[in-house]
Amino acid sequence: MQRLPSIALFSAVLVAAAHAQDQGADQQAGPSWQDTISVARPGESGTLPGSPSIELREVTGDLIDPVNVVSAKDDTGRLFVVERHGVVRIVENGSLVEQPFMDISDIVLPYFLEQGLYDIEFHPDFENNGYVYAHFAETLRNGDSLIVRYTVSSDSPNQIDPESSKLIMQIDQPWANHNGGELAFGPDGYLYIGSGDGGWEGDPLEAGQDLSTLLGKLLRIDVDVPEDSYQAYAIPADNPFARQAGIVELFGITEEEFAQIHTEARPEIWAYGLRNPWKFHFDSETGDLYVAEVGQNHWEEINFQPADSQGGENYGWDFLMGTHCFPIEEEECAQVGVLPVAEYDHEQGCSVIGLGVYHGGEIEGLDGVYLAGDYCAGTIWGLARGEDDQWVFQELLASGVQLAGGGTDEDGNLYVTSCSCNYGGPLPQENPPGTLWQVVAASDQDSDTNGTTQQ
Repeated sequence: MQRLPSIALFSAVLVAAAHAQDQGADQQAGPSWQDTISVARPGESGTLPGSPSIELREVTGDLIDPVNVVSAKDDTGRLFVVERHGVVRIVENGSLVEQPFMDISDIVLPYFLEQGLYDIEFHPDFENNGYVYAHFAETLRNGDSLIVRYTVSSDSPNQIDPESSKLIMQIDQPWANHNGGELAFGPDGYLYIGSGDGGWEGDPLEAGQDLSTLLGKLLRIDVDVPEDSYQAYAIPADNPFARQAGIVELFGITEEEFAQIHTEARPEIWAYGLRNPWKFHFDSETGDLYVAEVGQNHWEEINFQPADSQGGENYGWDFLMGTHCFPIEEEECAQVGVLPVAEYDHEQGCSVIGLGVYHGGEIEGLDGVYLAGDYCAGTIWGLARGEDDQWVFQELLASGVQLAGGGTDEDGNLYVTSCSCNYGGPLPQENPPGTLWQVVAASDQDSDTNGTTQQ
C-alpha cells in the first residue's frame, strides 16, 4: 500500500525554505562568477530531448526501510532490496522471496536515520566467485563504517554464507550522520565507495578538503588481491594520489610535478570535496559517473565525472554548496574545484537521492537519462544534455512518495525504493512498510494523482 511522506518531514522542508528566504535575495544570488557558468536548475534549463513521461508502478511492499535496490547482473533477473536494519530481500518475478538473501541485523547499527546497512554490490565476476560486498554501520564499533565481503552459500544461490565474511575496510566515524553510501564497481573493475564527511553539520573536521582522511571522498580500490595477501585490497596504480614521494629533489622538477606531490594524501582517494555522496551511479553504456551530493541547508547538487576522467576532482565542499558560497551568508567566495552540472534549492526539497541511468528501452525519450529524486518532496527529475549540448534538468514526476534509493536491473530498467522513515525514530522495524517501485511510461489508467500505480 502506498505511504505518503510524513507531514512532519514536509514541515521541516518548509521551515528550511523559509529560513533560506530570510537570508535575503542578495545572499541567495551567489558570487559574481556564478553568472558566467552553466549549471542546470529545474524550470530554467529547458526540456529533455524526446519529452519522456513517467510514473511509478508498485512492484512489492512490506519492506523495512528499503534504501537501495541492486542487480547481480547474473542473468537470473533477481533484484536485491537493501533494508536499513541489515537485511537484503530478493524480488524474483515480481514477488518477494520469503527467505532473506542476507541478514546481518545482529551487527548493523540502525538507530539513527543515516545509519544502518547502506548498500551491497556484486563482484563483476559474481557468477563464478559468488562475492558480495556490504557497506554498513557496525554495532560493536559504535557505528564505524565497514566494507565486508561475503560469499554466496554453496547450498543455495539465494543466501550468503554468514561465516564467509572478510573485512575489506573500516572507516572511523566521528558522528552518526554523513557516514556511508553507495558501493559500485566501475567499468574498470575497481570498487568505488561513497564516504561522507563524518557528520554533524558544516564539516567541522574540514574533511572535504583534507586529503589525509577517507571522509568526504569518493574512494577507489582494487579488491582482486590474492586470498593469502596480508592486504584486503590494493591501490590502483593510476589513482590520483597513489604516487608516493621518492628521494627529495629541489631542482630539475617541473611545477606540475611538484603540484602532484601530496605526502599525506590517502591513496584510496579518487575524488574529494564531498559532503555526503549517499548515492552515485555509473552509466552502464558510457561509463560516465553521476554523484548525487546531499547538501547543507540550502542547495542540493549533482556532480558529473566523464568516463575518461583521470580522477582527482575536487567538488568544492566545504567552500561551496553547489555553485553557492558556504556559509550562505558570504556574498563573495572563490570558485573552488569542479562545479556541479545541476542543482536545486530547498524550496524544492531537502535531500537529493540519485536513482540511476535508464537504459530499459521501453520508455520513449528516456534512454541515457539520469534520474534523481528528493527524499522529502518526492519529485523526480531527469538530467541529460540537450540539443545544444547544455545540461537539462527537468521535472518528470511529483511521485508523492519518500524516495530513498534506486538502481537498475540487468536490462537497464530503473527501480526506486521509498520508505516512511524519519529523524527521531522509530526503529526501522516499527516504521510503516516501505515499497519497491519500477519507473515505467506514464499511463492514464489506474494511476493516482501522484503518478503512482498499485498492483
